Amino acid sequence: MNPSQQIDKLIAELCDWRGEMLTEIRQCMLEADQQIVEEWKWKGSPVWSCSGMIAVANAHKEKVKITFSHGASLEDPDKLFNAALDGKVWRAIDFFAGDKINQPALKALILAAIDYNQKNKRG
Repeated sequence: MNPSQQIDKLIAELCDWRGEMLTEIRQCMLEADQQIVEEWKWKGSPVWSCSGMIAVANAHKEKVKITFSHGASLEDPDKLFNAALDGKVWRAIDFFAGDKINQPALKALILAAIDYNQKNKRG
Protein backbone atom coordinates (compact mmCIF):
# COMPACT_ATOMS: atom_id res chain seq x y z
CA MET A 1 0.00 0.00 0.00
CA ASN A 2 1.13 3.53 -0.66
CA PRO A 3 1.09 6.09 2.20
CA SER A 4 -2.28 7.58 1.23
CA GLN A 5 -3.85 4.11 1.24
CA GLN A 6 -2.31 3.37 4.63
CA ILE A 7 -3.79 6.60 6.01
CA ASP A 8 -7.17 5.66 4.49
CA LYS A 9 -6.94 2.27 6.24
CA LEU A 10 -6.03 3.84 9.59
CA ILE A 11 -8.98 6.23 9.37
CA ALA A 12 -11.34 3.38 8.43
CA GLU A 13 -10.18 1.38 11.45
CA LEU A 14 -10.93 4.29 13.79
CA CYS A 15 -14.69 3.81 14.02
CA ASP A 16 -15.31 6.78 16.30
CA TRP A 17 -14.72 10.51 16.57
CA ARG A 18 -10.94 10.02 16.17
CA GLY A 19 -11.37 8.87 12.57
CA GLU A 20 -13.52 11.91 11.82
CA MET A 21 -10.97 14.21 13.49
CA LEU A 22 -8.06 12.68 11.59
CA THR A 23 -10.04 13.01 8.35
CA GLU A 24 -10.57 16.72 8.99
CA ILE A 25 -6.91 17.27 9.90
CA ARG A 26 -5.87 15.46 6.73
CA GLN A 27 -8.26 17.56 4.67
CA CYS A 28 -6.76 20.77 6.10
CA MET A 29 -3.28 19.52 5.26
CA LEU A 30 -4.09 18.62 1.69
CA GLU A 31 -6.10 21.79 1.05
CA ALA A 32 -3.42 24.10 2.47
CA ASP A 33 -0.93 23.49 -0.36
CA GLN A 34 -1.02 21.32 -3.50
CA GLN A 35 2.64 20.33 -2.97
CA ILE A 36 2.03 18.54 0.35
CA VAL A 37 2.98 14.87 0.24
CA GLU A 38 1.52 12.18 2.47
CA GLU A 39 3.96 9.74 4.05
CA TRP A 40 3.71 6.78 6.43
CA LYS A 41 6.46 6.60 9.04
CA TRP A 42 7.37 5.03 12.33
CA LYS A 43 5.30 1.90 11.69
CA GLY A 44 1.94 3.59 11.70
CA SER A 45 1.95 7.39 11.70
CA PRO A 46 0.57 9.68 8.99
CA VAL A 47 3.11 12.35 8.12
CA TRP A 48 2.73 15.35 5.84
CA SER A 49 5.71 16.99 4.17
CA CYS A 50 6.51 19.88 1.87
CA SER A 51 10.14 20.98 1.58
CA GLY A 52 10.62 18.90 4.73
CA MET A 53 8.36 17.45 7.38
CA ILE A 54 5.37 19.55 8.41
CA ALA A 55 3.64 17.36 10.97
CA VAL A 56 2.84 13.87 12.19
CA ALA A 57 -0.53 12.74 13.52
CA ASN A 58 -1.36 10.03 16.02
CA ALA A 59 -4.69 8.75 17.26
CA HIS A 60 -4.53 7.92 20.95
CA LYS A 61 -7.31 6.43 23.07
CA GLU A 62 -8.51 9.80 24.35
CA LYS A 63 -7.16 12.28 21.76
CA VAL A 64 -5.80 12.90 18.29
CA LYS A 65 -2.42 14.62 18.39
CA ILE A 66 -0.86 16.53 15.54
CA THR A 67 2.76 17.41 16.18
CA PHE A 68 4.52 20.04 14.09
CA SER A 69 8.19 19.22 13.60
CA HIS A 70 9.34 22.86 13.86
CA GLY A 71 6.39 24.16 15.85
CA ALA A 72 8.55 26.05 18.33
CA SER A 73 9.75 28.25 15.43
CA LEU A 74 6.27 29.04 14.10
CA GLU A 75 4.06 31.99 14.87
CA ASP A 76 0.81 30.79 16.45
CA PRO A 77 -1.42 33.88 16.62
CA ASP A 78 -4.56 31.76 17.09
CA LYS A 79 -2.98 29.82 19.99
CA LEU A 80 -3.64 26.41 18.45
CA PHE A 81 -0.66 24.75 20.12
CA ASN A 82 -1.77 23.28 23.43
CA ALA A 83 0.75 20.48 24.02
CA ALA A 84 4.54 20.05 24.12
CA LEU A 85 4.81 23.78 24.74
CA ASP A 86 8.13 23.47 26.57
CA GLY A 87 9.89 21.62 23.74
CA LYS A 88 12.73 23.37 21.96
CA VAL A 89 11.65 22.23 18.48
CA TRP A 90 8.32 20.37 18.41
CA ARG A 91 4.87 21.75 19.29
CA ALA A 92 1.57 19.87 19.24
CA ILE A 93 -2.17 20.28 19.16
CA ASP A 94 -4.25 17.78 21.11
CA PHE A 95 -7.82 17.36 19.91
CA PHE A 96 -10.37 15.70 22.17
CA ALA A 97 -13.88 14.37 21.52
CA GLY A 98 -16.20 17.27 20.74
CA ASP A 99 -13.42 19.71 19.80
CA LYS A 100 -13.91 21.78 16.68
CA ILE A 101 -10.99 22.47 14.36
CA ASN A 102 -10.39 26.09 13.47
CA GLN A 103 -9.65 25.21 9.84
CA PRO A 104 -8.47 28.65 8.67
CA ALA A 105 -6.06 28.89 11.62
CA LEU A 106 -4.79 25.33 11.12
CA LYS A 107 -4.21 25.95 7.41
CA ALA A 108 -2.33 29.15 8.25
CA LEU A 109 -0.13 27.17 10.65
CA ILE A 110 0.50 24.56 7.95
CA LEU A 111 1.51 27.29 5.50
CA ALA A 112 3.80 28.81 8.12
CA ALA A 113 5.45 25.39 8.54
CA ILE A 114 5.99 25.11 4.78
CA ASP A 115 7.44 28.62 4.70
CA TYR A 116 9.77 27.69 7.57
CA ASN A 117 10.88 24.55 5.74
CA GLN A 118 11.57 26.45 2.54
CA LYS A 119 13.55 29.19 4.28
CA ASN A 120 15.61 26.65 6.24
CA LYS A 121 16.20 24.13 3.48
CA ARG A 122 19.67 22.69 3.45
CA GLY A 123 21.55 21.87 0.31
